[in-house]
Amino acid sequence: MSKTLITIVGPTAIGKTALAIDVAKVFNTAIVSADSRQFYREMSIGTAKPTEEELAAAPHFFIDSLSIQDSYSAGDFEKDALAKLDELFRHTNVVVMTGGSGLFVQSVCEGLDDLPKPRAGVRDRLNQLFSKEGIAFLQAELKEKDPVYYREVDIHNPQRIIRALEVFESTGKPFSYFRKEKRNQRPFNVVKIGLQMDRSLLYERINKRVDQMMRKGLLNEVSSLMAYRNLPPLLTVGYAELFDYLEGAYSLNEAIEKIKQHTRQFAKRQITWFKRDNDTHWFEPTQVEEMIAFIRRKLKALEL
Repeated sequence: MSKTLITIVGPTAIGKTALAIDVAKVFNTAIVSADSRQFYREMSIGTAKPTEEELAAAPHFFIDSLSIQDSYSAGDFEKDALAKLDELFRHTNVVVMTGGSGLFVQSVCEGLDDLPKPRAGVRDRLNQLFSKEGIAFLQAELKEKDPVYYREVDIHNPQRIIRALEVFESTGKPFSYFRKEKRNQRPFNVVKIGLQMDRSLLYERINKRVDQMMRKGLLNEVSSLMAYRNLPPLLTVGYAELFDYLEGAYSLNEAIEKIKQHTRQFAKRQITWFKRDNDTHWFEPTQVEEMIAFIRRKLKALEL
């Protein structure tokens, strides 16, 4: 029988984890996490990792697989995830992959873009600009030089912004110009599921989730990581704002509101990224039965 990877994508806080577990239980299979923040053992509350009960409901891979001190890229994940899928497909015909990190999902399904080699010294200069001027300066630069990618990228992730600017300054062409049209062939089929809901309801879920994270002890988690605040995994929403609070940049209430605002902005960019893919089939998170029926039809069609 043919092998099929079912991807479940969508914005943060929409319910991907629960849906992935439902699908994995129906097909008696495992879940590969493509959430690039949940890889790190030290980051749990602020990344909304699955609970112990959820992890026990289906086998999960690539959660707590790294330390924040490890260097890890989408290219590394592509290699590791493809190796894990090869192993899993020896024992099952269906595997589920879920996450909101669009670049990491893309790396597994179709491979990454072939980007030109950057000019020497460009990244160092951009890193110095980031240290001196802050992320807002880099955001403005990207918005001017590559408005297409600016609408999709997590603009609160300085490493992604610096990479895009590095490509532009090395080639004179925007990062988005180098997106590949031809996809790499994989030894498995891919069925793509996207989750969507009314934007106002999603934003309400995000706000409530942030409040819940604070009640669970997010501030303590961030405080324990203060010495590592400049490591790439921690330059992210939910952590950066509380680091700034701990350094006296603004009050705790202001930091919490900034987390909510930045998370809503991040969700909007995730939606823009995933909506680019016309092969993705969209469902409301409550449409579990409809989604399962759709997957069964797709699997049956692939066997014909």
